[in-house]
Amino acid sequence: MRALERAQAAVRILEEHRAFDAVILDLTGLEAVADYFVLATGRSSIQVRAQADALQEALPADRPVHPEGYRAGRWICLDYGDVVIHLFTPEAREFYDLDRLWRDARRIEAAAT
Repeated sequence: MRALERAQAAVRILEEHRAFDAVILDLTGLEAVADYFVLATGRSSIQVRAQADALQEALPADRPVHPEGYRAGRWICLDYGDVVIHLFTPEAREFYDLDRLWRDARRIEAAAT
């Protein structure tokens, strides 16, 4: 599965599990650790953990994916190599503000996937 296809599949899975404000950030050419970031928000830490579980079950991985932040569930990061998925509670997304940090990245809105 190509990187953009993986990111788009992640957004579809997240939306099926009630994530909101999902966006794909195209990081190619920005000296980032991945080609794409997927950012999405869940309403609670329980919902964010359920979204992470759904992604791990549904997305094919070229290597083992070890979620970071799973226990707390405020910000869970799933690293698929070329795509890194960030799942937040609303408070954590506002606090860490990766949308602003990576503002130079081209945004691919979820509706475009």
